[in-house]
Amino acid sequence: MGNEAKTYDAIIVGAGTSGSCVASALSAAGLRCLILEAGKRFARDTYPRAELDANSQLYWGGGIELNTDADIGFLRARVVGGGSIVNQALMDRFDDVALDSWRQRSGVPFFTGEAMAPWYDKAESELCLQYIPTEYRNRNAQIFAEGFAANGYVCAPLRRAQRDCRFQDGNDCIVCLSGCPIDSKQSMPVTVLRRALEAGAELRAETEVLQVAEVDGGVTVTARSAGNGEETYRAGALVLAGGAIGTSSLLLRSGFAARLPLLGRNFYSHPQYMHLAVYDDPVDAHKGPMQSLKSADPNFRRYGFKLENVYAPPVAIAMLLPGFGHAHLERMRRLRQFACIEVSVRDQNPGQVRVDGRGQTVLEKQLDGEDRARRDRGFAAVRNIFLATGAREIVEGSFGISLHLMGGCNMGTDPGTSVVSPEFKLHGCKRIYATDGSIFPDAPGINPALTIMALSWRAGEQIVKDLRA
Repeated sequence: MGNEAKTYDAIIVGAGTSGSCVASALSAAGLRCLILEAGKRFARDTYPRAELDANSQLYWGGGIELNTDADIGFLRARVVGGGSIVNQALMDRFDDVALDSWRQRSGVPFFTGEAMAPWYDKAESELCLQYIPTEYRNRNAQIFAEGFAANGYVCAPLRRAQRDCRFQDGNDCIVCLSGCPIDSKQSMPVTVLRRALEAGAELRAETEVLQVAEVDGGVTVTARSAGNGEETYRAGALVLAGGAIGTSSLLLRSGFAARLPLLGRNFYSHPQYMHLAVYDDPVDAHKGPMQSLKSADPNFRRYGFKLENVYAPPVAIAMLLPGFGHAHLERMRRLRQFACIEVSVRDQNPGQVRVDGRGQTVLEKQLDGEDRARRDRGFAAVRNIFLATGAREIVEGSFGISLHLMGGCNMGTDPGTSVVSPEFKLHGCKRIYATDGSIFPDAPGINPALTIMALSWRAGEQIVKDLRA
């Protein structure tokens, strides 16, 4: 075990979307940064290609973590690049509905479209953003569009962070859920993080942070890596960017609960339910771009849910299908005939991230009556879409999957009702910042990645000013 403290201007915990943006901002300003990431670092030709291998190597919990009721599964990336490696790179700005709610709940004045615009501009400038060309939409997307039109619903193209997916060569985007093999997806390692490393940031992968503390004139970070055991690092500032669960859990394990009573609370996740329908002919929802369209219906937004055309690899589909033995096998034999639509709930009943007596993370998260009503309204719309397009059988998903993990360290002006200040510092701390999705005041009902980037760029500018003051 090494005991010599190593000193940096800033230590960033997490090499995902937020950590990469902050590291890029600080490194570009000439600050010496260390990025600590618990997951492995892969390249385009080393990502695990088998679905089970990818689940075990790219996620915490061997692929999935469960809530205390075991009816919602959380997918939390554990890899250099974080969620930008395993998600579908959907990039939307928040609308006034989301930002007005944040401003009212938090008291933070910059949660407006006008104030956020420069930071959204900066985030978008770091990526190549494209829509799926109509001619490459697969049959699953066509069913989605036809069903929306038949029911008078409004849908819209999804904007993705991608550059030349080469659909004309027969590429299937579903493989990118385990890391894009042609670096088309604009993940952090091929965009923002790469620029941070070129500017001098130091990255240590497979290094899990155990404890953090604020000390006189700086911070200390204790971390464990496979090759070097436990080491202690020292810096002028600490930036927590390990995601909602990771940041909350780390602070709880480090003893911050006494000074931050709301730490770990107000945890949201956009629970998502995948519905399958069997058609007479092959749909081949796994082919080409697996996601092209989303709902854009103002009534859906008002009722607290959205729909997306989506699909998943076969192991995930097998987990979602009901039944056992021969009956389950018969359903799986019709895999090519499945269409799939996802209902994503804008959850309003927050959960809590806790740490038990052994230091293990516990996730308390349930849907209340209003959340279930939002989910069920989405179910009804999906049924209408499938029935209008000739589905022979509809299989409604009953297991919630959460990819958008938010809250636990919510931002606000009042230390009595929040954890992080509008300057991105923990209330009562001078040198510890949180910049990831943990600072969200509530669930926006919109994919969060672009807003995490925008807030992280704003936080990066704030941290540079503080360190130079």
